[in-house]
Amino acid sequence: MTTSEPATTAASSPSAEHSAVRPASRIQKRVLAGGSVGQFIEFYDFTLYALSAVTLASLFFPGQSQLAGLLSTFATFGVAFLVRPLGGLFFGALGDRIGRRKVLYITLLSIGTATALIGLLPTYATIGAAAPALLVLCRLVQGFSAGGESVGAPAFVFEHAPLHRRGFWLNITLAATALPSVVGGTLFLVLSRTLGQDAFASYGWRIPFLLSLPLAFFGLWIRSRTEESPAFRQVLERAERREHSPVKDAFRENKVRMLQVVLVMGLTAMGFYFVSGYFVSYIQTAGGLSREQSLLTNAAAMLLYAVLLPLWGIVGDRVGRRPMLIAGAVALAVAAVPSFALVTSGSLGLALLGQALFVLCLTLYGGGCYTFFVEIFTTRTRFTSAAVSYNVAYALFGGTAPFVGTYLTGRTGVPGAPGYYMAAAAALVLVLLLATRVPETHPHRTAVAA
Repeated sequence: MTTSEPATTAASSPSAEHSAVRPASRIQKRVLAGGSVGQFIEFYDFTLYALSAVTLASLFFPGQSQLAGLLSTFATFGVAFLVRPLGGLFFGALGDRIGRRKVLYITLLSIGTATALIGLLPTYATIGAAAPALLVLCRLVQGFSAGGESVGAPAFVFEHAPLHRRGFWLNITLAATALPSVVGGTLFLVLSRTLGQDAFASYGWRIPFLLSLPLAFFGLWIRSRTEESPAFRQVLERAERREHSPVKDAFRENKVRMLQVVLVMGLTAMGFYFVSGYFVSYIQTAGGLSREQSLLTNAAAMLLYAVLLPLWGIVGDRVGRRPMLIAGAVALAVAAVPSFALVTSGSLGLALLGQALFVLCLTLYGGGCYTFFVEIFTTRTRFTSAAVSYNVAYALFGGTAPFVGTYLTGRTGVPGAPGYYMAAAAALVLVLLLATRVPETHPHRTAVAA
């Protein structure tokens, strides 16, 4: 298989073409459910940390100003992203060798266990500096596991999806990443209101973290009822007859494609973690709203994200991935600054409106990027290539977004400063989309995904 081979290898086979007109099979639906549940659990684990950032700052980084404590907390948040590319490289190569399904068992169990352990950690008041050190260790395990889960699940769904509905199926799977903010935000809201401030700070914040382990076992049960895709089984049979090095082949064949994915996914990573990992604390510190108000508006925004993303996926299946990327980048460049200004207005209604506007633009971009980043690679090296480039993008732009946003706000004294950062990034990506000839990957829009 060479670099000139279409990235949609499976699509050219008779069985794949046949699946384009037949209703989805029971196995395909289970794969979609398993992938979506896995994405929910992965982002539930990551989102909990961001939703509880203000509480964690006081428990694990005491004795500092509110700004310094938040910066320390978000720096620890970003640590998990530093190891995601390593996890993507390790699990990606393993998944291209032994199968997506087996690897996804390991990643889901690992991330669920690490998150539950955060809920059991003693605080700084109990064991001193060992507390933040153990918190960082748990975040490293989360990040390493998420490096495989975040790409393995979409790749698994992609290879089972009907050809004409890949965008819709992939975006359903990725829409599940927004629901943890709704579920986690609701949990924190209910717990803080029913337990009171002291009880919540003592033990209430731990409950959502501990729930991650039973959720992981539920996800494992669903995945146990799936199977590898026919396209990957064919690749595996060929690989057994000759030497196959997923890492070496990925970097030799896909260097340009991987760089393009880093650029394309970097923008959505930044935007997603502004919404899911930053806005809750941002609305409290820069907008002056209460924790309950910030949780409520953010949960509504993330629910809107979960609804809109599959709808834009349907549009992407009709018009192609590239038009969605260009339109989304333009929308983000134009709307980021007013969105962030509304978010920090101090008004509950305007804060919700600002998040809704930002989510509308972000999901428009997501209608192209979430299928593009797996569709651009061939089956043989898809897991490795997509995992490395996707996780590099999330490490550079997603994991740093809350830290950069907090820093810019504190440094400049301008509440809406992160909006200018987001707008500049969107404008830069738009230029790169046009200048670097990022290809169309939709199988019906191009003969070869170059």
